Amino acid sequence: MFSALGTSASGLRVFRQWIDSVSDNLANLNTVKPMSETAYQARYVQATANPDGGANITATVFGDPNGIITSDPSNPLADKDGMVRRPDIDLNEQMTSLLIAQRGYQANLAVVERVRDAYQQALQLGK
Repeated sequence: MFSALGTSASGLRVFRQWIDSVSDNLANLNTVKPMSETAYQARYVQATANPDGGANITATVFGDPNGIITSDPSNPLADKDGMVRRPDIDLNEQMTSLLIAQRGYQANLAVVERVRDAYQQALQLGK
């Protein structure tokens, strides 16, 4: 049972970090930067499986610093040509990632709760 708890705990950490990254990306979806600066770079979490079970975050990868260059002459951050930088983030992709990460987090949490219940029942046997 201890290995199931450790595996699920590592899954909770990975999925929580993934949810945090997606949340940051969604919060900055409409962030506009001047051409003299880099665009908001989306964060992507990379995880690998442990040979003994569970997973670890191995890296955080950042999106394109150039972003998407768009014409927005009315924006106060626009350059003399009316251009600004926006992050290269796809809302549909981020929402799908958020759903997957939430489901993974919920599944790992359910395992932790079941292991906890099993430990409690085992303790009751000794009384």
